[in-house]
Amino acid sequence: MKEKSIIKFENFSFRYDSSNEFILKDISLEINKNELVILAGPTGCGKSTLLRSIIGLIPHMHSGEYKGRVIVDQLVVNDVKITDLAKKAGFVFQNPENQIFMFSIERDIAFGLENLATNKTVMRERVDSILSLLEIEHLATKAPHELSDGEKQRAALAGILAMQPKILILDEPTSLLDPKTAINFINIVNDLRKKIGMTVVIVEHRLDLVLEIADKLIILSNGKIIENDSPKQVIHHSKQLIPEIGIPVISRLYRNLAKSNYNFDNAIVTVKEMVKEIRGKRTQ
Repeated sequence: MKEKSIIKFENFSFRYDSSNEFILKDISLEINKNELVILAGPTGCGKSTLLRSIIGLIPHMHSGEYKGRVIVDQLVVNDVKITDLAKKAGFVFQNPENQIFMFSIERDIAFGLENLATNKTVMRERVDSILSLLEIEHLATKAPHELSDGEKQRAALAGILAMQPKILILDEPTSLLDPKTAINFINIVNDLRKKIGMTVVIVEHRLDLVLEIADKLIILSNGKIIENDSPKQVIHHSKQLIPEIGIPVISRLYRNLAKSNYNFDNAIVTVKEMVKEIRGKRTQ
């Protein structure tokens, strides 16, 4: 029987050398293949540390006290090289300027492949394919400083996708984007997940952009997982929701109406769902 999970934390705890306290405490978690998972929680709760643990920056780049195991696509993170993990999981940073630095975008996309000594013909094919997939062929010869924030984010994503990872990790990818560009970027990621089959883990404060398409919402607080379920189950039934995670206005309205004994037939995370529900009540 094939392993269903692609990321697994087994009783994992971590404390940086510079910290007196554990940032993550006894984390046990499984993320399945092709799931889109949102990771939320207040600043300092351990989200970034958890992401670094998946891609091997912890423990290979950040030293500290490490307990338990993290397994990524059957590789035990603590036992393999960070270059092996780079072939499994790709990371798009909050600020794309941390990732795009070559003289042109096509050279940037090829950078990771060059480091893996990829055949030149294969490299050219992959770069052209990714440019086409993300519809950014017109950016190929442009320098990073010539791009808008949205274009930079897509260029950073292109560089990761060229490596053909099974897992895509996004750390607050919309924080520098205006609402329209942010929605467009999230839609691109979701379409790619469906087309090429990837597991996607997103740290995001603007939950209204991603709740509708997510399979799971995981909430961290003080280094521990306090919620791990479908977004609707978490948003509408949790007694531990934290204001700082950015609960959408429509979801807060739903919860307040529910407290006032307004009986909904369905859990709601979008305006469309709310309108449909209210219209249905009026016709009864």
